[in-house]
Amino acid sequence: MSMLKTIASLIYLLSAVCYVIGVHMMRSPKTARKGNLLSGLGMAMAVVMILVEIIAKGTITTIGWAVLFAGLLIGILYGVIKARKVPMTDVPQLVSLFNAVGGGAAATIGIFDYTNEAVGTSLSLAFSIPVLLDIIIGGITFSGSLIATGKLSGHVSGKPIAFPGDKLLNGIAVFAIIIAGVWMIGFPSAYWPMILALCASLIFGLLMTLPIGGADMPVVVSLLNAFTGLAVAFAGFVIDNQVLIIAGALVGAAGTILTLQMAEAMNRSVANIIAGGFGGGESSTGGAGDDVPVNVKKTSPDDVGMQLAYAHNVMIVPGYGLAAAQAQHEVAELAKLLTDADINVNYAIHPVAGRMPGHMNVLLADVNVPYDQMKQLDEANSMFENTDISLVIGANDVTNPLAREKGNAISGMPILDVDKSKSVVVIKRSMSTGYAGVQNPLFSEDQTSMMFADAKKGLQEIIAATKGYLE
Repeated sequence: MSMLKTIASLIYLLSAVCYVIGVHMMRSPKTARKGNLLSGLGMAMAVVMILVEIIAKGTITTIGWAVLFAGLLIGILYGVIKARKVPMTDVPQLVSLFNAVGGGAAATIGIFDYTNEAVGTSLSLAFSIPVLLDIIIGGITFSGSLIATGKLSGHVSGKPIAFPGDKLLNGIAVFAIIIAGVWMIGFPSAYWPMILALCASLIFGLLMTLPIGGADMPVVVSLLNAFTGLAVAFAGFVIDNQVLIIAGALVGAAGTILTLQMAEAMNRSVANIIAGGFGGGESSTGGAGDDVPVNVKKTSPDDVGMQLAYAHNVMIVPGYGLAAAQAQHEVAELAKLLTDADINVNYAIHPVAGRMPGHMNVLLADVNVPYDQMKQLDEANSMFENTDISLVIGANDVTNPLAREKGNAISGMPILDVDKSKSVVVIKRSMSTGYAGVQNPLFSEDQTSMMFADAKKGLQEIIAATKGYLE
């Protein structure tokens, strides 16, 4: 048994190393896929080792094995099938749903351990604090992630949802969590404090996410991902599993850093976002820029094709409209067509373009866009002055010059300086606002032309026109 323990410790250490290196590799689009595979390999090794230890201990019944493998089979099949079939537009809500599952699983571990071992005994702080935090953070993550999933999928309104007395109820939930924590430690034989902690955490997760608008969803997804990591780490402390502690701590730390970076990219604090986000979907209005831009110039696929064919430097600016139309294949085809004609093509990627952190990077990587063509905010902004034509596809708030002015919902938000390009073509279905509910004056600038079309169909027409000019 001592030999098995030594082997298990080495496997867990190797698994943790794979996970750490894998997460590090995910920092770059060039190595992200390999990093994902390496992290998955590490976690698979840990799961196999845990099963070996369970077999060696002989403490699980036949029914227990049946339940365990049924859960593994259902989880693996659902995860693989769902991940392979999910459209790119639904990836954000799938990520949020996985966050909910992770938080719920961690909370379940805390609940089981508390009811199975702690009831009727005195709890040490080394045991009670991780169990308590596991239940609280896991509960908040579970309910909050489900609401975020609903908002992203459209089943829950993307607008901030508030009602009379919501802040009072929020305060009561926090107070209940504190009372439940003290109660659990002071009276470990009682079930009610655990139930109170769980219910109050679930309510707080709901009330925390409902008031947050669609424009803040990238930050919310990242924040809830950090919560999931923390819940998993505390679950590791509860069951004394090093892999869960290390993996959870890494996810929590990475999620926290990403949350702060996303908030900075929107010029907003995390506290301000949790207090109630702005924006609520493409039909919302409010703040500065409510008036629809005037003097808008319409263009045609033939005109756009001619501009692209005679350009030297082209910048493609993708937004959620590109993902919604599932037009990533067309944009990659257009870029390759131009590149083969010795036209320099790059992509300007805003950190919060889309509905989750890295959404545009994943979208473009899905169609094998060269990684060196993906330019992040600062690098892209340094290139716009020398850009002959910027092709904005379904992007709105991240290109809105009103962010440079005071007194509106996106004031101070770093944007892509598309308006510094020599020519701008915007492909958009209508003149509706973005998630922040602010009209975009870029659309009426002298150098801007609007092409009102579905991104997929519009790009197909532009590709056909461009081929005609390049032949």
